Amino acid sequence: MKITELKAVVEGLLFASGDEGMTVKQLSRILEINVTTVEHLLEELKYDYDHTERGIMIMQSHQVFHLTTKPEHSIYYKKLLETPQTSRMSQAALETLAIIAYQQPITRTEIEEIRGVKSDRSVQTLLSRSLIEEVGRREGVGRPILFGTSREFLTYFGLTSLEELPPLPENMDQEDIEHEADLFFEKFNEIESDIK
Repeated sequence: MKITELKAVVEGLLFASGDEGMTVKQLSRILEINVTTVEHLLEELKYDYDHTERGIMIMQSHQVFHLTTKPEHSIYYKKLLETPQTSRMSQAALETLAIIAYQQPITRTEIEEIRGVKSDRSVQTLLSRSLIEEVGRREGVGRPILFGTSREFLTYFGLTSLEELPPLPENMDQEDIEHEADLFFEKFNEIESDIK
């Protein structure tokens, strides 16, 4: 694989890893190249971002690398966050919300195991709308963040407590849980349509 292609793959991996970011060793293992080459690719990417008119940059926190927005553009990101959300949530976001509501506290990896797809964007959407929140960290390797629904979640959907969620039948297998989550977010879609 050419260096330019490897750089593109590193960029994509950093983007896909979201807030968790990636270490040089993780990138080396995935790309099946040595650590020195990964470090060189990261330096080239940093240079590219610093010396062209780009909106993102690579940030290093301890041994972890992340893609992030440039601080000099922060005024625009603040405006984005202050803009009222008038668009409806995507099906993926509603499905993720349903899974969190029923399975909380739950990690992003566990959500992805249920959905079968990456859920970074959906989780970020739900966090930005304050429908979910970080409720702690799972014990074990990496201590992943646990997510749960927020008070705003209850308000948004007209619930007084989580006990008002439709109960799931006992002894459900994974397919049943996914089916119930589908029904759940379809109901949310209807509620959301009524609210808008």
